[in-house]
Amino acid sequence: MNGLIGKKIGMTSIYDSTGRNIACTVIEAGPCIVTQVKSSDTDGYNALQLGFGEAKEKNTTKALKGHFEAASTTPKSNIIEFRDFNAVSKSIGDAITVDEIFSEGDAINAIGQSRGKGFQGVVKRHAFAGVNDATHGQHNRQRAPGSIGASSYPSRVFKGMRMAGRDGNDRIKIKNLRVVKIFADKNLILVKGAIPGHNGSTVILEKK
Repeated sequence: MNGLIGKKIGMTSIYDSTGRNIACTVIEAGPCIVTQVKSSDTDGYNALQLGFGEAKEKNTTKALKGHFEAASTTPKSNIIEFRDFNAVSKSIGDAITVDEIFSEGDAINAIGQSRGKGFQGVVKRHAFAGVNDATHGQHNRQRAPGSIGASSYPSRVFKGMRMAGRDGNDRIKIKNLRVVKIFADKNLILVKGAIPGHNGSTVILEKK
């Protein structure tokens, strides 16, 4: 899978050739540094390990420092492995830019970490309706979850019962997004639609 690591900048909108306004996500994709090259002879499979984003040296372990020094680069905050990377032929220490992998009109997948919403109730977390009729004999139950199981049988709560709990902060893949525009000199790529995560979060782009 060919791809790059990037950082979500924000959202904007541009006009296409027909005059339609398209909502786009702006991503700073690359340049990524090749920190390791894996081959089927030595590792059992072919892959490129890419690094993106600067990390403080004092927060980097000695093992990773040696790993980055072998690639003749500075410590990186994100390391992602792309299996069967065949878009370009690169060796360890080389940089990969956005225009080497993607072109306008490409279909891509985007992987991001969704925004964490904390502990939420069933109405927000699972779209429960609650008790909609507030007048007929009920008090203060509008957003309650209702029954979670019978008493005599089965006398337990079934696994997977939808309840209140931590919401968001999940790894989410959005498929079949379209590359609308590429600004190679600024390492920016505009993707049609929204991508999970807050501004500044790490995004993985996979070319289909």
